Amino acid sequence: MAERKHTGSGGGPVSEHERRDDRAAEAVREDVSAASAPLDPELEADLGAELDLRGDQLQAELEAARQEAAEHLETAQRVRAEFENYRKRVARDQAEMAARAGERIIVELLPVLDNLERAIDHVTAGGDLKQLLQGVEMVHKQMLGVLAKEGVEAIDPFGQPFDPARHQAVGQREDASVPEGTVLEVYQKGYSLAGRIIRPAMVVVSVGGQAAKE
Repeated sequence: MAERKHTGSGGGPVSEHERRDDRAAEAVREDVSAASAPLDPELEADLGAELDLRGDQLQAELEAARQEAAEHLETAQRVRAEFENYRKRVARDQAEMAARAGERIIVELLPVLDNLERAIDHVTAGGDLKQLLQGVEMVHKQMLGVLAKEGVEAIDPFGQPFDPARHQAVGQREDASVPEGTVLEVYQKGYSLAGRIIRPAMVVVSVGGQAAKE
């Protein structure tokens, strides 16, 4: 029996490379033919129903997301409004507290003012200076009492070492009898409020003496 030989387009024997190309071309033709074939009606109906179901689910999820976003927005707006009301209420309460504190101090100072006016009237009426001095001293003591109730303390550092945190030097004076940096004169007292310096004492400080001991 004679052997059958494959021939190419030119009439010669077909090579292995040409046979592979023919098989690849045939596979492509089969794929194209399968893709162009009509779908099974039942399969197409099932896919349409599934797509409709998925579309409904996506629409429902979108509506749920929109509703949740609207709820979050409403909550954020409510919290913001509540915080704004809280801030205004705190500011109002602080203003009222400051006003009440100022009113309390004024009420306590009114008797001091009354006594000061009595001292002035006494001098105007021809009273002696001794009684005037006693009246002024009483007013001074009364004023210090009012300030003490509010946590105010006087700073009178005469004879003490100079402290730049509590004192302000307005001058120097040579004095070898005291250690260097001693307060020789208090030009103006200082004051502290609840331990915080609200006005340093204005002082004259010594120079020329021995160095102060640590």
